[in-house]
Amino acid sequence: MNVITLASRKGGAGKSTLTAHLAAAAYASGQRCLLIDADPQGSLSLWHSMRPGGEPQVRTAARGVDGILATAMLDGYDWVFIDTPPTMWVVVTEAIRAATLVVIPARPGLFDVAAVRDTVKTARERNKPYAVVINAAPAKRDDKESPVVAEARALLGELGIPVWAGQITQRTGFAISLAAGSSATEMGSETPAGSEIAALWSAVTRSVAAVNAANAAVGVPVAPARAA
Repeated sequence: MNVITLASRKGGAGKSTLTAHLAAAAYASGQRCLLIDADPQGSLSLWHSMRPGGEPQVRTAARGVDGILATAMLDGYDWVFIDTPPTMWVVVTEAIRAATLVVIPARPGLFDVAAVRDTVKTARERNKPYAVVINAAPAKRDDKESPVVAEARALLGELGIPVWAGQITQRTGFAISLAAGSSATEMGSETPAGSEIAALWSAVTRSVAAVNAANAAVGVPVAPARAA
């Protein structure tokens, strides 16, 4: 079972948004997915309540994530996506400790980039693979990143923090689809928003495959996910 934890100490970085869009992309690809809403604000649960059919399933983590993950393993889920609060509370530490991969959303600004450090520190202390995703970025012009995105990449690079090569652009399509209980890829994988989420999901699956292969090479047990 693969666990993707979205974490950042900074509020408004886009954790709930990316959790919903990634989980929907995974579900649409045929994976058996579970959402864990560990944020008291409950944005992920609100989105889920508007989805026809109620899939993928969601669980709230008022008492932590460990018990939910143990049950999810027994139930045969392929992927679990955990949305965490903008803190470094115990539940966030639990979610990072359980992660196959930690995804850290960050807007391309000084405050978000600075806030990344606490989450990175926790992931490193627990020897968990992680990567930053530049979120809510200005649109590219002539296929070039905006200066603020380039600067954010440079700052994170100086700190030795891996950053996804793509970006999630500030687009109304993301908000509109969530408000309808849908997702960017479900509203149209050929749209700009849908294409960006599809690219991010592809990057996540490749990273997780590499992590699982590395773990297997050193004898760490890995529960296989079903093929899409």
